[in-house]
Amino acid sequence: MKKLILNKYVRYGLFMLGGILIGWIFFHSSHKAEEKKIATAQISKTTIWTCSMHPQIRMSAPGKCPICAMDLIPLVQNNSPVDSGAIQLTKEAAALANVLTSVVTKQKPVQEVRLYGKVQADERLLQSQVAHIPGRIEKLMVNFTGEVVHQGQTLALIYSPELVTAQQELLEAAKIKQSQPEIYEAAKEKLRQWKLTNAQITGIESSGKVINNLKVVSNTTGIVTARRVNSGDYLSQGSVLYEIANLSSVWIMFDAYESDLLFLKKGNKISFTIQAIPGTNFSGNIMFIDPVIDPVSRVAKVRVEIDNHSGKLKPEMFATGIVKANLDEYRNKLVIPRSSVLWTGKRSVVYVKKKGTNEPIFKLREVELGPMLGNSYVILNGLTEGEEIVTQGAFSVDAAAQLEGKPSMMNHDGGKTSTMSGMDM
Repeated sequence: MKKLILNKYVRYGLFMLGGILIGWIFFHSSHKAEEKKIATAQISKTTIWTCSMHPQIRMSAPGKCPICAMDLIPLVQNNSPVDSGAIQLTKEAAALANVLTSVVTKQKPVQEVRLYGKVQADERLLQSQVAHIPGRIEKLMVNFTGEVVHQGQTLALIYSPELVTAQQELLEAAKIKQSQPEIYEAAKEKLRQWKLTNAQITGIESSGKVINNLKVVSNTTGIVTARRVNSGDYLSQGSVLYEIANLSSVWIMFDAYESDLLFLKKGNKISFTIQAIPGTNFSGNIMFIDPVIDPVSRVAKVRVEIDNHSGKLKPEMFATGIVKANLDEYRNKLVIPRSSVLWTGKRSVVYVKKKGTNEPIFKLREVELGPMLGNSYVILNGLTEGEEIVTQGAFSVDAAAQLEGKPSMMNHDGGKTSTMSGMDM
């Protein structure tokens, strides 16, 4: 009987303890949930919500951007004790934005100038083959342009009544050369003026026969670039029969714009390629820079001379050249990557990393730019050697600065941007 009563009290005691435990768990959890809810509400009240595309939007509660309808994001508030004008990113944010930095150093400034041009014949090796006597073209030995001719080669046969008369005068004068040598020498000189050689004159005198057709021989080796006469044409003295170009040496004539002339000097080495000869690199030196700018194209001609005994280079082929000019006047100047510079049209700025810290803390710095060297700039003022600057992701850093109201590319003095009425909600 006593055992039954004892078991009954034990069961009642266990039920009471279980009830107390369940009540404690329930009320304690509700209390924690309430505290968490209150804390969340307090955080929500202090959080500013903005748009990633329109940072001027500032709202006190989450929602949609009134401009683009994108979801608002919390504005990161950074309370780190840094310079008031500096912007600090978390390491994770800097990694996501792919922000990279490099140390500013002095470099040898080299300007790479790209030029475009054409192959042209060397003007000093152009030759006009003319008729030195009046007459009629009996026969053309060279009949088309582009034909190769050699020095001494017969180009045409000319019949000239004046030449026949002059030869007859020579034969008559030869009979009295002992008594009247002046007349004899005058007759020979007349034929020399018509470009007959001494051997031809001697042959006429020794044979006693008149040459009816005079051979016109080439006085150079080259390519016929133009034929000016046809068989049967009558010529006056000095008429051009052919134009011949010696292509053993050619010119590469490049066009240089006004902005490029500052970096080009006579003697600069230029490497170039020919569009029609892929895979082959050529090089030469600038021999001449035209002192006059073309008023229409606004370019000056830059001439490079190159040997062409192989005959690969032909007039009018397109060429692309590169000149790497040393800028001696900017020696010992700082050179930074082009990607690190933010340019507003009036100001050029970079972001400099704070010294003595491994945290991504950056501050805007205005710089004075020198000439652009391809993918880099010469810095005249604003930076010192050894400073670390943002070379990639500068726009991301600038966007974060704008969101926090710090000095930025478009806002020199900083300060919060305009807010929306939702701040008062």
